[in-house]
Amino acid sequence: MPRRKVTETTTLDNRGAKIGEPVPKAVIDTKTATVGVPRQPDHDLREELSALRKQIGALQQQVLNAGRSAKGSARNALRQTEAAVKLYPASTLLLVAAVAGALAFAGRRASLQRHRSRSALRELMDLYTTIRSRA
Repeated sequence: MPRRKVTETTTLDNRGAKIGEPVPKAVIDTKTATVGVPRQPDHDLREELSALRKQIGALQQQVLNAGRSAKGSARNALRQTEAAVKLYPASTLLLVAAVAGALAFAGRRASLQRHRSRSALRELMDLYTTIRSRA
């Protein structure tokens, strides 16, 4: 069993500590000149749990509100996009074609870089074979 904590406080000696005197293992309050662990208020677990439940409820409500807000924003963006397509069909078609061209160009560049790295690997292998054949 753990030892019980001493909750009683004693006053400090105003004359000063004597050499060799044991130092108390506790909180020393210089304002009130007391030594010891101050008495802690008893905690009611029911109160703490109810406070935590209230905080969890508030957090859940905030998450729900944020989700609803994001959902509403997405709906508004979809409506605005549909309206822009209806009002400007030619501009929309050009924009989609430009994006598709950019993606195709980027994909082609990435595939070319892959082929270049294979040829560099082949060159290294050929160099290694050449050096080995000389030895």
